[in-house]
Amino acid sequence: MPSFDAVSKVDTAELTNAVDQTSREIGQRYDFKGTAAAIERSDEVLTLFGDSEFQLKQITDILYAKAAKRGIDVASFDAGEPEAIGGDKAKQVIKIKQGIEKELAKKMVKLVKESGLKVQAAIQGDELRVSGKKRDDLQACMALFRQAKLEQPIQYTNFRD
Repeated sequence: MPSFDAVSKVDTAELTNAVDQTSREIGQRYDFKGTAAAIERSDEVLTLFGDSEFQLKQITDILYAKAAKRGIDVASFDAGEPEAIGGDKAKQVIKIKQGIEKELAKKMVKLVKESGLKVQAAIQGDELRVSGKKRDDLQACMALFRQAKLEQPIQYTNFRD
């Protein structure tokens, strides 16, 4: 029976490369010389440091540009609010969305059921497995997910005939 998995994952190697490139550009740019501008990564959390919210916005823009060039969808970043930390310094925490959350998975299953396609969707941990009798129905289901404008990027893996 043909099936595929809908997942939401960020390639950690590409994320590391994007963070390293951002850090390198921060070190080379004249407007960041002598400031507290920096970026740190620990697992699924990025922390940006700067002298002001404006500087944090500049670092965020650089990060998003580098990530997009490396094939990482910017929608997988969940940026928090900038917060002041001692004196005139500021920091911002950006979380990386990994895996499909339960609410989003339920919304996707509901979309499949309402569409009338002859496929079944099953939640498996942080993935969604969709199976059906025809390959065309599965491809129509993928198109349905793309058009739905979900709040995080979805990749399709493990397509089996």
